[in-house]
Amino acid sequence: MKLTTVTNVSVDGVMQGLGGSDEDRRGGFERGGWALPLFDNEAEAFLGRVYQRADAFLFGRRTYEVFAGSWGSGSWGTDQGDNPISVALNTRPKYVVSTTLTDPRWADTTVLSGDVAAAVRDLKAEPAGELQVHGSGALVRWLFDGQLVDEIILLTYPVVVGQGTRLFPDTGPDAALDLVDTRTTPKGVTIQVYRPTGRPRYATATPTPST
Repeated sequence: MKLTTVTNVSVDGVMQGLGGSDEDRRGGFERGGWALPLFDNEAEAFLGRVYQRADAFLFGRRTYEVFAGSWGSGSWGTDQGDNPISVALNTRPKYVVSTTLTDPRWADTTVLSGDVAAAVRDLKAEPAGELQVHGSGALVRWLFDGQLVDEIILLTYPVVVGQGTRLFPDTGPDAALDLVDTRTTPKGVTIQVYRPTGRPRYATATPTPST
């Protein structure tokens, strides 16, 4: 299976607390809810199509719990009829990386607590399909470090949040990316699809100053 990460970020790379003011206040974060005012119908339709093509989902523990509370069995999400996100999340396998979760209540959930890298490689070895990671910042960074990501979908919102956890840290591995698709929604959300292509190329000569 192809492993795809799907991340909503601000222009300054923040991914924390996009949905609401109390969604994630870790580290004293006080600017939650920055994405929803800019989340228009076109962005919603795009994400619906992305969710529908998933064959399975992979989550970090915190994102899994947020999604389970919003979309899982017994939540309002299961009453959304043909809502593509609800249908996808409630009818396809879910994998959550955790060493503490022992009794997941969301149907069709498998906890990955041992050799996670081996488990992810086993999933990727399936002959076809797409394994999607939504949110789950720490997990995405770990997968990226391990060169396990095949495709990156970024929804970049036209706002500078100015604080909060960012998708990528100040220092980390480098990677060249091939831009395979881009579009902009009416409210200015830029949707970009990238595929990692190895290490970047760096200039080896100093430009000659113009005279």
